[in-house]
Amino acid sequence: MTFLSGWPFWQRFVLALATGAVAAFGLPPMGLWVATIAALMLVPAIAGSARRRVECALLGWALGLGYFGHALAWIVEPFLVDSARHGWMAPFGLFFLAGGLALFWAAAFWLSMLAKGQRRHQIWFLIGTLSLAEFARGFVLTGFPWAGFAQIWVDTDVAQLLALVGPYGLGAATLAIALPPGHTLARGQGGRMLMIRSIPAVLFALAVLVWPNLRTPPEAGETVIRMVQPNAPQHLKWHPDHAPEFFQRQLDYTAAGSVPDLVVWPETSVPIWLDRAGGAMERVAQAGRGAPVVVGIQRSSGRGRIYNSMAVIGAGGTVTDLYDKWHLVPFGEYVPFGDLMADYGIAGFASTSGQGFSPGRGPKIVELGAVARALPLICYEAIFPQHLNRVDRRPDMLLQITNDAWFGTQSGPYQHLAQARMRAIEQGLPMVRVANTGISAMIDPMGEVTAEIPLGQAGYLDATLPGPMPETLYSRTGDLPILLALLALSLGVLRTRDPTEDNIVN
Repeated sequence: MTFLSGWPFWQRFVLALATGAVAAFGLPPMGLWVATIAALMLVPAIAGSARRRVECALLGWALGLGYFGHALAWIVEPFLVDSARHGWMAPFGLFFLAGGLALFWAAAFWLSMLAKGQRRHQIWFLIGTLSLAEFARGFVLTGFPWAGFAQIWVDTDVAQLLALVGPYGLGAATLAIALPPGHTLARGQGGRMLMIRSIPAVLFALAVLVWPNLRTPPEAGETVIRMVQPNAPQHLKWHPDHAPEFFQRQLDYTAAGSVPDLVVWPETSVPIWLDRAGGAMERVAQAGRGAPVVVGIQRSSGRGRIYNSMAVIGAGGTVTDLYDKWHLVPFGEYVPFGDLMADYGIAGFASTSGQGFSPGRGPKIVELGAVARALPLICYEAIFPQHLNRVDRRPDMLLQITNDAWFGTQSGPYQHLAQARMRAIEQGLPMVRVANTGISAMIDPMGEVTAEIPLGQAGYLDATLPGPMPETLYSRTGDLPILLALLALSLGVLRTRDPTEDNIVN
């Protein structure tokens, strides 16, 4: 039991809700990682106050609801693009998304009660179950790993540990440095026990001091890449009176100044379907003046399927390589049983007909002529670390095109950029990130932004592509070692459980 055990349940529920909300202050753009650690240290007291599994699950759900409700507040922005039609859905969308993700935490807290009989190791079981819940959140029902604990470290040297253990490993480590000392304080145990349970935090600090200095700094590159940011507001992006203006703006930016080695436009930057865009692609090639131009464009297969695509445009407007987005946004780019749902007026925000976009065949390398081989990521795909390990050869760079106009101007674009920076560190590769309304950025293999076009600004920027770093441990092993370690931790705690101490009621 903890010092909260005597509180009425509703008070502990409200405290859990508030604690979760405070924990989200560690995410960009606030970046107050101390707030996240402090909030996590209160988690053992909240979980330890429950005597029933259902009660513990409800407290875990409240904690998750507060965390995801704050972290994902930007999700109301897509509903406000056409507020007359969709605005009323905004609070429901936020509640159901946050509440749905919080179910993973509720399950973790419910499972943590299985170790209640082994008080010495109970907190390690909670670390294991909550870390496994975060794993599940990244994979189940197509996954949504946004706002993972590892994201609080993106502006610190701690982020370099992503190259070793990836985001799920760093998230588990974050829990391991906060929960054990919090468990000691919650139970009023002595200083000796606090010192023992602070050992993971000391080891964590030593790793942060040593590992970043062991990484080989990225080499300076010579390839010049032009990032084009048209800054088209979402409610005007497809408007027939404004779409030609945004297209011309990108042509002008492409043709300006000296000729770069590569030009990159953002997601869905061409307002014409690829199969009808011959003349438009010739204009793009002319503006490129011999440099390949990467554009975001929609295309149809002619068999009733449409794709959100990235095309590489070469001389004469020819398409030299093509990539179709394959990890689509549920209810954004497609709706399950979309043709049936369309009869009731339900369609994905970014889809254009029926069931919306179709998925491509999966990750692939695109050839950018003599410039580089790139692993393409369209918008949402950059939040999934596991996808970048699925190609059979290592690219020279990562290339993300996105339309963050959907995410508004508050936290969403900054959190999306943070996840792109994490992917660069995990792979040890530079990333070119080009966004419609920003933030467009050149990111080096250590996750540092070396050049950027700010949010809400139209323009172009020529930036030198940093060289790659040696292949990282995480890019070779993926998430499996961390998953096995967490399963071993959890099962090991259960094996030491003393059933005679168990007084839990289901």
